[in-house]
Amino acid sequence: MWPRGSLLAALAEPTVRALLRLGSEQRLPAGGVLIREGAAESHVVVIRRGVAKVSAGQSLISIRTAGDLVGEMAALDGSPRCATITMCGPGSVVMIPQDRFTPFLARHPDAAVALVAMVSERLRSSNRRQTAFTVYPIKVRVARIITELAEQHGQPLGQTALEIGVRITQPELAALCGAAEGSVHKALREMRDARLVTTRYGRITIWDLERLRTVAELDEPPRPAVPEIIRDRPVAIRTVSEMP
Repeated sequence: MWPRGSLLAALAEPTVRALLRLGSEQRLPAGGVLIREGAAESHVVVIRRGVAKVSAGQSLISIRTAGDLVGEMAALDGSPRCATITMCGPGSVVMIPQDRFTPFLARHPDAAVALVAMVSERLRSSNRRQTAFTVYPIKVRVARIITELAEQHGQPLGQTALEIGVRITQPELAALCGAAEGSVHKALREMRDARLVTTRYGRITIWDLERLRTVAELDEPPRPAVPEIIRDRPVAIRTVSEMP
């Protein structure tokens, strides 16, 4: 079974098999590069096992996991890659040439519809995050990102505890939140003092996800946008979409 929210989870099993047959499976070590920002190439990549980080410049902008497809924008419009995708740990992927991928979409309209839905959801997610940069204070933004990571990549440690199954450094967390690293450090310290999370060596453990969701204001209606002056001006905000 593919993780919920991934492209392969949205496809019927025969379609998944047909897609994976378009390329050969490759094993990659931690740090292996799937796609490099600026490269003039057009293949797509299906992650079969493992987790990958999506970065633009020095900023982490997203995380992809098993069942996800990446590289579709360059395959569809021929533009240079707008992000670098790197394996967080050992894993395996299927590299699919563009000249096999686009005919596959024509033969499998269900896959084409699922791909459009995936791209739309990634754009909506990016827009929500950009809005949060201007509407919510730093602590809420940090709580939102940690909650998102926990719900997507959390590994149970007990009845209520979860550990995020991806190593995230504080600079990377700051980039995801659009905040200064010092502000993120302060927010994490307050969450540790409240016994919501613990952090160590790039690992984040969540002790009470429901309380963290409350801090993240995820059960409340959106706040109105704050005009012009922002208490803690975000850094490294990018308008690049989350897809290479």
